[in-house]
Amino acid sequence: MFDYDKWQEIFGTIRKNKLRTFLTALGVWWGIFMLIVLMGAGTGLENGVFSLFGSHARNALYVWTQRTTLPYMGLPPGRNARLNNDDIQALVMHFENEIEYMAPRLWVNGGEIIHKDKKAAFDVRGESPDIVHIDAFQLADGRFINPLDMKNRRKVIVIGKRVVETFFEKNENPIGEYLKIQGVDYLIVGTFKSDRRGEDAEEDEKTIFMPLTTAQQVTNNPNFIGWFVCTIDQKYKVSDVQDKITGLLKERHKIHPDDEQGVRSNSTEQEVKELNGLFTGIKLLVWFVGIGSLFAGVIGVGNIMLIIVKDRTKEIGIRKAMGATPRSIVSMILLESIFITTIAGYLGLLSSIGLVYLMSVAAGTDVPFFLNPQIKLGVGVAAVLILVIAGALTGLVPALQASRINPVEALRDE
Repeated sequence: MFDYDKWQEIFGTIRKNKLRTFLTALGVWWGIFMLIVLMGAGTGLENGVFSLFGSHARNALYVWTQRTTLPYMGLPPGRNARLNNDDIQALVMHFENEIEYMAPRLWVNGGEIIHKDKKAAFDVRGESPDIVHIDAFQLADGRFINPLDMKNRRKVIVIGKRVVETFFEKNENPIGEYLKIQGVDYLIVGTFKSDRRGEDAEEDEKTIFMPLTTAQQVTNNPNFIGWFVCTIDQKYKVSDVQDKITGLLKERHKIHPDDEQGVRSNSTEQEVKELNGLFTGIKLLVWFVGIGSLFAGVIGVGNIMLIIVKDRTKEIGIRKAMGATPRSIVSMILLESIFITTIAGYLGLLSSIGLVYLMSVAAGTDVPFFLNPQIKLGVGVAAVLILVIAGALTGLVPALQASRINPVEALRDE
């Protein structure tokens, strides 16, 4: 039942001790505020870093060759074993269960690229159809390279957003137009944009793709590739297949098994694993700091309640002398503790949510390594509830102490 007189006394005590109440509430407010803001900032940092990957496959493996550093089978070091089409076929056949998509690639010296009276230089790359399942880009218009393009070595290209902006007006459709690369006209069949962020996205969109077989023909490398990227089936760990793939290539090109430079590889799985480990550490740090702040707020509430009991010793003695029960004394102290903790915790939750929202608006999509800071409302509400319960428990000690006060000794208290 609602006890109006008891709440009137609680508010009277709060009004009489404004500074003390404010400092107590500030400790509680700061604990909730710090926890939620740190959680939001940590999430924003995590979202920002992982957004640099975009939709890039998390199970991708890159493989390329460099000069050998060890002699092997009578062959000297310093050889540069070049990957070729036969290597790709051998890998696809040997690892047919492990490899999902295979995308061999080859750089092309594009030189000065021309469209009508406009000239510019962009990266030109020979690609295969499977790259759409691996790289972080989306078709904006038209189509991508298909098997018929590969088979017939068609002179078709797919161009990035920045290339479109360079050669074509805003409302001009580039599909069906031609770009001149090394003096040869190539038909534009599609355009794409990157779904990564920052400089990586810009570099992606400054690229021109042509069929790998066409690139091999125009560079006079009919059987060679520069490097390849493949994805590994989710049933397998990339790291488990990585050494097997490089091992087979070393065997095919007579490279020493211990030569770490002859065949190199890198996987996004390892990068994602390292980042996950980093953000796990950040989350633990956030919780450590946040819980420490909450704990400090709770201790502050307990200390203030002890001070309140000390200051009101004579008043409590008079109450007991007039027949107040220990239960009523305990409930009065506890209600004051719970009220201050609840209001301060709620205000801390509201202000921290507001700040996280402002951080999100201010950062937008332009701030590197920071995107869409978020908090789980359930976690915030749970933190407030835990704080209220902890505040009640810390208030219980001085409340029980107050209930045991001897009225005679309390009236003698100076």
